[in-house]
Amino acid sequence: MSNSDEAVPAEEVTPEPESKSESESESELEPGIWSDARAAVAEAAAGAPGTGSGSGDDAVERELDPMKVLAAERDEYLLALQRVQAEFENYRKRIQRLQDEQSARAATDLVTKLLHVLDTLDLAQAHQGESGAGSEDAKALQAARSMLLETLAKEGLERVNEAEVPFDPEVHDAVAKCEGEGEGEPVIDEVLRSGYRWRGRVLRPAMVSVRG
Repeated sequence: MSNSDEAVPAEEVTPEPESKSESESESELEPGIWSDARAAVAEAAAGAPGTGSGSGDDAVERELDPMKVLAAERDEYLLALQRVQAEFENYRKRIQRLQDEQSARAATDLVTKLLHVLDTLDLAQAHQGESGAGSEDAKALQAARSMLLETLAKEGLERVNEAEVPFDPEVHDAVAKCEGEGEGEPVIDEVLRSGYRWRGRVLRPAMVSVRG
């Protein structure tokens, strides 16, 4: 047998390491990398057109459109101006009403004090009588009394001094009673002191004696 016919020993084959599967490779990566990647994908999906909320899209659109921003600011300023104007108008009306009420009270107080002056003029005229009616003093007194009554009447003073009219407890103060014929409604027999109304309101009732 020749040397060439000698058996050649078989080469030992070393088995190659098997390749790892994809899932095993992924599991060996750091967990933080994959969590960050998933968060990035989710954020990108949420910001894609048509995937966000409607209010967010509107806000972005307003920020990108300067005309809409200006229109919104204009509406806010207009609303604030209207509110201030309404508050000022209410304030002006309230102040005007307070001033009118204060003026009315002041006028009422003044006229009430002047009633004593009118009473004094009435008593002075009554004491003069018919004998002294033609004197210069009587004429001056009568002129002053008439002028004062006319001036106050133009401002709203009304004199209550009528006799032989039905008794009205709102404007008459009965201090005496006279016997009369019949049993009808009581009437004013005599006015002892004049009463007055001021702009429709009774300042002082007339002091009267009634009959009936």
